[in-house]
Amino acid sequence: MQKELEMIRVLAPDVMMTLQSRFLILRNIYWMSPVGRRTLATKMNVTERVLRTETDFLKNLQLIETSKSGMTLTPKGKEVFDQLEEVMEELMGTQLKEKKLAEYFNVERCIVVAGDSDQESKVLENFGTELTKALLEVLPQGENIVAVMGGTTMASVAEHLSNLEKPNRHNIFVPARGGIGESVSIQSNSISAMMAMKSGGSYRALYVPEQVSSETYKSLLQEPSVQQVLDLIQEANCVIHSIGRALHMAARRGMTPEQLAMLKQRKAVAESFGYFFDENGEVVYKIPRIGLQLEDLKHIACIFAIAGGKSKAKAIHSYMKNAPTQTWLITDEGATDQILKGVTL
Repeated sequence: MQKELEMIRVLAPDVMMTLQSRFLILRNIYWMSPVGRRTLATKMNVTERVLRTETDFLKNLQLIETSKSGMTLTPKGKEVFDQLEEVMEELMGTQLKEKKLAEYFNVERCIVVAGDSDQESKVLENFGTELTKALLEVLPQGENIVAVMGGTTMASVAEHLSNLEKPNRHNIFVPARGGIGESVSIQSNSISAMMAMKSGGSYRALYVPEQVSSETYKSLLQEPSVQQVLDLIQEANCVIHSIGRALHMAARRGMTPEQLAMLKQRKAVAESFGYFFDENGEVVYKIPRIGLQLEDLKHIACIFAIAGGKSKAKAIHSYMKNAPTQTWLITDEGATDQILKGVTL
C-alpha cells in the first residue's frame, strides 16, 4: 500500500493533502462527537471559515450530520473513516518519521522515500524525483549556481532529475570538487553535466584531480580556467551531495593500505566532502582536495544530502551531526528505521 500512496503523492500531491485534511476532520469529529464547529476549529488550528467549507462538503457527501449539540459521523461516514484509517495511518506514519528525523538531526527537513535502496534500485530513482520537487520549491528566481558532488548515488539521482528551468530562473551546475582518477560515470564533472542536461540548465567542468599535493594545488590555482570554475563553486547558493561509508569510499579512491589501516584504527564510519567521520561525527581524517570544503557549507542557502539504505544508516547518522541546519536530507525507510531505532516516535 505504501508504494501506491507514494505514487499518488508524486502524481497528485494536492489530492493527498486534501485527502489527509478531510480524514483528520472525520477523525476529530469521531473522537469528539458531538462537537461544534468552533471547538473543532480550535482543536485543528484552522479558521472557522476554512472548516465550514470542508464540513459543508462532507455533509453534502452524507458523511457527517449536524444537530443542536454538534457534528457527528453518519453511518456512511463511519464506514468511510474505518476504511481510510489504516491507509492514512500508514501515510502519516511516514510523515511522522520525516518530522522526527529532522528534529533528531536538527535540520530543516527530511524526506523519506518508501523502501530500502540496498534492496530495491528503483528507490534511487525516487530520490531523483524528490530532489526535483525540492529544487523547484526552494531555488530562487534569477541565476543559481548548484555545486554537485560525485558518487554512485548521485549518478542515479542525476539520471532521474527533471526540468527545473523557468523563464525567470536559470541554473548553472558545477562540480563541487575535482575528480579525475575515479570512474568517469561517477565523477562530479559527469554528474553535474547530466543534471544540467536533464534539468535544462548549463554546466561548467573542473578538470583537475581531487587529491593533489600542496605544491600542485598552488600551481593549479594559477590556471585561469581552473580559477574561473573555483570562483563559481565559491559563489554556489545550492549544494547537492551524498554520504558514503568510510572504508568503501577510501577503497574506491585508491587509498593506501596504511591509510585504510589508519581509518580502521580511528573507527571511521562516514565520508563526505573528503572528510572522514567516526560514529560521534568527529573528523578523524581529511583528504587534501580542490573544491568545496566542509566549512564552506554554513554560508550556502540550500543544501541537499542524499543517501539511503540500511547499510548507510551509521554513515548518515555520523555525517548529519555536522550538517548545517539548512540541510534537507533525502533518504529511505531502510536507513530511517535503522537510525530511529531507540528514538521515541
